[in-house]
Amino acid sequence: MGNSEEATTGEVNEGYVPTEEKVNGDEPPPYSSDMKENETSVPVDVETRNNNPNFQNENDGMRSIGSMSPFEIQQEKMRIWKNVAVISLSFMCLFTAFNSVGNLQSSINADAGLGTTASATIYVALIVSCMFVPTWLIKTIKCKWTMVFCELCYSVYIIAQFWPSFGTLIPAAIILGIGAAPMWSAKCTYLTQVGNRYAALIGDKSAEPSITRFFGVFFMVFQTSQIWGNLISSLVLSMDKADETIVDEDILQFCGANFCNSRNLTNITGDGSVSLPLERPDEDKIQMLTGILLGFALLASLIMALLVDPLSRFGEEERQGSSTGKTGVELLLATFQHMKNPYQLLIIPLTLWSGFEQAFLTAEFTAAYISCSWGVQHVGFVLICYGVADALGSITCGSIVKIVGRMPIFIFGALLNAGLIIALFLWQPDPSKPVIYFVIAAFWGLADSIWQTQINSFYGVIFAGSEEAAFSNYRLWESLGFAIAFAYSYALCANAKLWVLVGILIAGMTGYFIIEIIETKKFKKTRKE
Repeated sequence: MGNSEEATTGEVNEGYVPTEEKVNGDEPPPYSSDMKENETSVPVDVETRNNNPNFQNENDGMRSIGSMSPFEIQQEKMRIWKNVAVISLSFMCLFTAFNSVGNLQSSINADAGLGTTASATIYVALIVSCMFVPTWLIKTIKCKWTMVFCELCYSVYIIAQFWPSFGTLIPAAIILGIGAAPMWSAKCTYLTQVGNRYAALIGDKSAEPSITRFFGVFFMVFQTSQIWGNLISSLVLSMDKADETIVDEDILQFCGANFCNSRNLTNITGDGSVSLPLERPDEDKIQMLTGILLGFALLASLIMALLVDPLSRFGEEERQGSSTGKTGVELLLATFQHMKNPYQLLIIPLTLWSGFEQAFLTAEFTAAYISCSWGVQHVGFVLICYGVADALGSITCGSIVKIVGRMPIFIFGALLNAGLIIALFLWQPDPSKPVIYFVIAAFWGLADSIWQTQINSFYGVIFAGSEEAAFSNYRLWESLGFAIAFAYSYALCANAKLWVLVGILIAGMTGYFIIEIIETKKFKKTRKE
């Protein structure tokens, strides 16, 4: 719930810090699952800076807000917003490049499944990275420089697109995957940390509204990368090409849910050649597109390095990794230990779903529904609608959550995706009716905006105080969803992949509901006592 009444309604208060003054007070713990059912207060051993140098005071080692003038508070708030905006802009530039490349992999590098294999490799490497790299790298070079360094790993993958082969794309995909995990973990940690600080500056008892707002702004800007990347790719690939696509009716019937990748289409043509819709565009266009996208990727690293303040300004030095005072080795172990948290186990299926649904749109919707029936040059134009809807949904989710609460938003997202899956089962793609392509893409983008903003903020709320380990787990399980979906992409037909989505969505929402039910029951029991 995104409102200031969370402390009295049983919702999480991630702004809670166990100081000497608060232990005997009425503030709730970071999440109620830390409390035994027969307890109404939090049993903690209070430490002060006198006996523990890693002790976290209520301002996380920063200047006390009470000693700041109104003008200084306003300056601090503006500085926080500046950092949120610049990080968002940097990620937008980076993913303008990466999303454009990724959305086309299953279409332009279809031979022997090269594109989807490279995509799967990215997320396998990301999974390994999630388990070992983020907490160590963030501890070593801090949040800001972790993001800068890891963004450069994406540039390596884009450079490999100049010479696509298993020998170039797979190693580059491994480098990207290793860098992606700490980059996303650092971003989530940065936004959560400044969200807590911002809440303190405005006097909000709970930091959840501020954290949700920052994640919403980030994803609003971030998701516009789908607009710019897809616009660039479609404009470049459609150069000197008539706006018409002739598809044999015998081939068209095998698009959509019946699509079984280019191997099946080769059999349909009967002449041993890959059909026109999945034909690789001219090399000069590919080279031009890759060069433009590489420029965006390098620009992302540059503006991050020059314009973002180090998180140390907002208490990174006192955080000691996860605001726990643990060493680097202990923080690595915390990533594994965090999986023992019951809430983490319950939220795994929904986190997997986030990866599955994004991979389906990137690999299956683009190839089976757009490229197969309408041509690869139209992929970008259709996905622009996806990006616009995703961006608008991201910026509005935070405000809606404050009004209706968290659960209705999750339910709406699940029902929306369920309806779209049914539509994809039944719809026979037809380029003579182009509006349907754009409508489905737009609604899928709206649903994705819910998952991206709400799952991220949900992690930040229920796992406050262990952000690096929690967000590393988030990226681990989301990446596993991506990896599995891309791995079976070349082997399964589209209708089988739709059934997989149905199963994962049901499992994910079941786990989410259990968490909400547990929290509700504990709150009611606490009130009775």
